[in-house]
Amino acid sequence: MIGNEEYMKKISQAKQILNMIADDNTTPRNIRRTAKTASEMLDDETLSIAARAANAISILEEISQDPNMPMYSRTRIWNAISVLEGIRD
Repeated sequence: MIGNEEYMKKISQAKQILNMIADDNTTPRNIRRTAKTASEMLDDETLSIAARAANAISILEEISQDPNMPMYSRTRIWNAISVLEGIRD
């Protein structure tokens, strides 16, 4: 069983990736906005850690289909998703 501390490390790692996307001016605005929203979702203390991760993954999977997304941003999003997928209740 993985502890909460390990999950918080994963959340922190995913937030770092998402903030990198949100701060990148070469990435389209709607994608930056979505990355920021997903990052903020990971801070929602009213939900369990697994629920926060699932919500963020859902948003990120949807935006990862955007044809206007640069490949490097898509790769970062997939990276964030794979980090978050390790979080379970």
